[in-house]
Amino acid sequence: MGRPGTDTAFDTGQMKIGKRLAIKLLNASKFSLSLNATLNSADVTQAVDHALLNKLAQVVETATSSFNKYDYTRALEVAETFFWAFTDDYVELVKERTYGNQGEAAANSARAALGITTHTLLKLFAPFIPFVAEEVWSWWQEGSIHLQSWPKSSEIITNKSIGLDPLNNVTWILSEVRKVKTENKQSMKAEVKTLEIWAKAEVIEQVKDAQKDLIAAGNIKDLKLNVSDSDIKVKVELA
Repeated sequence: MGRPGTDTAFDTGQMKIGKRLAIKLLNASKFSLSLNATLNSADVTQAVDHALLNKLAQVVETATSSFNKYDYTRALEVAETFFWAFTDDYVELVKERTYGNQGEAAANSARAALGITTHTLLKLFAPFIPFVAEEVWSWWQEGSIHLQSWPKSSEIITNKSIGLDPLNNVTWILSEVRKVKTENKQSMKAEVKTLEIWAKAEVIEQVKDAQKDLIAAGNIKDLKLNVSDSDIKVKVELA
């Protein structure tokens, strides 16, 4: 994490952060692979899955540009920020879909997005946590990760026209649901009696596309969608 040209003091706290990242990469990769993650980009059909890969492509571009400037610290920062959002938000959002409860096509879309993202993240982290990256790579790929080519953003994007909003908006709504559960000292599996959402028409359409994911991830019994001219607002009523 020490930037080139600056003095860096030894910090045991930074060691703990690194250990947490290494352990999370092991566990998150194991979990993604247990969901039958694939590298079949043609299977990606769902808007939130396309949006995830678009976001990942941006991370690759930033990390590549940073490495070209010898700013390896920035390369790690963008990869790590994306990684934690991926594990905390996206994986929780699509987990139930990977089990096939929305049909095989929808499940395969999530599995492909999980696989492509895991595959790319391992390459992004390989310069920083080489042994963990090599270990996970050996679970499902041949050879050494350190002999692989660096990822290219053009190889990740599956539908650029979708952008990032479907993922950002739906995961934000899910985070608000989880926040209410935390504030009320409830389990993340606690039932939500009603989730009411007010947003612009295009956002409501994005939520409709991902509503099965949202309902499953939040354990929501009744979802009410309202078109308004304001930014996204939500009202969460726990059971």
